[in-house]
Formats: sequence, C-alpha cells, structure tokens
Amino acid sequence: MRGALTILTGPGGSGKTTLCRELATAARRSGRDVAGVLSPARFVEARRVGIEAMDLRSGETRPLAWRHDSARPASLELCSWSFDETVLAWGNAVLQRATPCGLLVVDELGPLELLQGRGWTAGLDATDSGDYGRALVVVRPGLLARARTRWPHATVADAGDATARQRIEALLAGADAAERDPR
Repeated sequence: MRGALTILTGPGGSGKTTLCRELATAARRSGRDVAGVLSPARFVEARRVGIEAMDLRSGETRPLAWRHDSARPASLELCSWSFDETVLAWGNAVLQRATPCGLLVVDELGPLELLQGRGWTAGLDATDSGDYGRALVVVRPGLLARARTRWPHATVADAGDATARQRIEALLAGADAAERDPR
C-alpha cells in the first residue's frame, strides 16, 4: 500500500493541532483506524506553558515539553522549549507501531527530526513507509522546503487557509471511497 500524504503547515497558533484532532475524530467516526501522535498545547491563564504528546490509538497523553522558564529540569532543549526525552522515546514507540493504519497523524515533525535526526524519527520512518491510507504530517513553514524535498509527492495544505480543512476532508472522503470501492 502506498498512501497519500498531506503536509499541514502554518505558523504557531494557526490551528494545525486542532485541525489534526478534528480530522482524526472524523476519520475514527467513519470507521478508519487512526494512529500516530498529536501534540496539543497546555495553557495556564491563556499562556502556552507546555506541550502534551497523545497516542491517537489509545488516547494516552504524556507531558512532552515545557517552557525554559519553568522550574522543571530539562533533558533536551530546543528554542524556548525543554523536552522530556523519555516522552520522546515513548512517542517513537507509538509511531513505530502506528502503521499500517487508515490515517496516520504526525503532529509535528520539526527541527529535531528534520534537521538534527533526533526526536520522533519513527514519525519520519512511518511517513516514508507509505503503509497507510492517508497521512497528515505537521511541518512548520520554515521547514516546508526540506519536507517537500523528502516527500515531493505530498500535497501541502496551509492551516491558515480557510479552505484547508475542506480540502483535507475531501481528500479523506476520497480515500474512504477508494477503500470501499478499489476499482
């Protein structure tokens, strides 16, 4: 199986994770096997203070990252975030067993993965495998050129584009129809 890939891009706060969550929920409701990781933000008094990692199959959530200004000790630092390497390893294990699936979601592949070969490298491998009906991979605009080089066959959708959700939903619906009628 060689699945179709969509790269979802957009600046911080543009709704990439929200869109991934909504599409994963819709795909699950239509009977698709949804797998991968979601990275919802954690807020305190409207301030983004952390990032969670959620296994989309089980719903299990773990604290992935927090702002440097936190009193919590850091095991891996990138930009203004400190990452828990044990949660990165857990996320890699989730991604290693994510495929095959109907919908693969990897939220997100960033500088750790695309520039440093660290972080959720199993997300790169799962995406490369094509062993899914459709994949939705989040990549920030600054890394989009690198992602396009790796996956030239991918469709790109901008979360800031008002029609991005409709286009992705149509792609998912098309994949659902193709799975039901393989002609």
